[in-house]
Amino acid sequence: MDNPTYNNPILPGFHPDPSIVRAKEDYYLVNSTFQFFPGIVISHSKDLVHWEYIGHALTRSEDLPLRDLPDSFGIWAPDISYHDGTYYIFATLRLHGMGRQNIMVKSRTPEGSYSRPVVLNEKGLDPSHFVDVDGTHYMVYGGGGAWIQRLSEDCERAVGEPVLLWPGTGRHSPEGPHLLYKDGYYYVILAEGGTEYGHCITVARSSSLFGEYEPCPFNPVHTQNDPKAAIQRAGHGKLVQTQNGEWWIVHLGGRPLNGGFCTLGRETFLEPVQWTEDGWFRVNEGNGPSETQRAPMLQTVPYGEPAIDDFDDARLPFHWQFARNPYDENWSLTERPGHVRIWTADADLDSIDAQNVLVRRERHHKYTASLKVEFEPRHNGEQAGLVCYYDSRCFIKLALMYDDGLKIRLIENRARTISTVSEQFLPELAGPVYLKVVTEREARTFYYSTDEREWHPVGRIDDATFLSDEGTREKKAFTGTMVGLYAGSGGSGRRIHADFDWFRYEGGK
Repeated sequence: MDNPTYNNPILPGFHPDPSIVRAKEDYYLVNSTFQFFPGIVISHSKDLVHWEYIGHALTRSEDLPLRDLPDSFGIWAPDISYHDGTYYIFATLRLHGMGRQNIMVKSRTPEGSYSRPVVLNEKGLDPSHFVDVDGTHYMVYGGGGAWIQRLSEDCERAVGEPVLLWPGTGRHSPEGPHLLYKDGYYYVILAEGGTEYGHCITVARSSSLFGEYEPCPFNPVHTQNDPKAAIQRAGHGKLVQTQNGEWWIVHLGGRPLNGGFCTLGRETFLEPVQWTEDGWFRVNEGNGPSETQRAPMLQTVPYGEPAIDDFDDARLPFHWQFARNPYDENWSLTERPGHVRIWTADADLDSIDAQNVLVRRERHHKYTASLKVEFEPRHNGEQAGLVCYYDSRCFIKLALMYDDGLKIRLIENRARTISTVSEQFLPELAGPVYLKVVTEREARTFYYSTDEREWHPVGRIDDATFLSDEGTREKKAFTGTMVGLYAGSGGSGRRIHADFDWFRYEGGK
């Protein structure tokens, strides 16, 4: 059996708030998706290192209304569990103001389809599922500590009143709780310190479900203490035991560029767990997050995303998501087979009303992405092209557009300040246009071509770190930079379409 090393993160790019479960010899993991649709991406692995998307838990717009929600609202901190042949996914649906709902969906298969969501309560956040030794189901959720709420046998309604199990160690924002039973102890595992720098994992235990809980004497059991380390913001974790008896934890973290900007967002990391003789656990021997680590004692089963999406299938690959719910009449994979067709709409990308922004996660600090598009704008404002998209507050778009003539224009929205970086007039086109971005850490260079042989530089942005949680300059910013395609009318009132033949993503480091 192979036992090589692996590099963290195991899920690079926008993969925050990981939750994991083992079912026999298979592992399943879910991550937050916030305002992106479909909601709650589900991944599968055989070896805990290599992961493949297998679906989403919320695939019907009527079950996940996101269109009017602000950026970084929507689905927060899902949890996946498996019990007696059923997969359960709990999550918070973050609504306007302070509104929130803790919801649950379930399925007999890990990829779904999942049931319609039921609302279990409207307080707290980050719910997880716990089944006690007597078979009783509970929801554990955060908000001033770890709370426990008994559930009905089918997990579709709350029973009785919630109880506070443990308030945490006194650090701010105790949330993301999980409950684990092992060797006569109940362990409450919390995320504390906020999801920024200084994030951490703490734990307490009790021999009784309802306490009193004793804090671990060496809390936090996992954090990053070195401000110069490559991995920061380590916290929000869940343990899993392999079929061979090893213990591991998945947790979130970020890899900042110079100045502390995590353009890839919060990613998913894997670390070994060691249990002490007196029944506590440490993560990675207390050494903090590791860049390289010994792999689990499991047979390696690699997966790989294709380098090119040709849009030949009847459905989009699972790594593609829309910014909020799409309008089905405004996009198609069938009207022109082998292409994804996007119809224009009036709202631009700086509005949450923007329709059919179709993107996938950036996974590398160095990568090249390119696409082929056929589009015939004739009225001012009409545009389609390539976008590096954090959210409606921060993005860069390379647009084939009409503005008193046909142009290639590079536009940035830097924390709500929109400006044209550069533009070039084009002659009348008789065929497709190819657009490309080359990302090298902080810098991004943009190109166009009419034959995919000779590439013409359009412009360069030396510091694109505003495409990050930190770069929005606003507190609620929890996602990560995506790259993809879009089309818009620019207010022309015309409804025309752009046909995207393929999209290529080639990652480096």
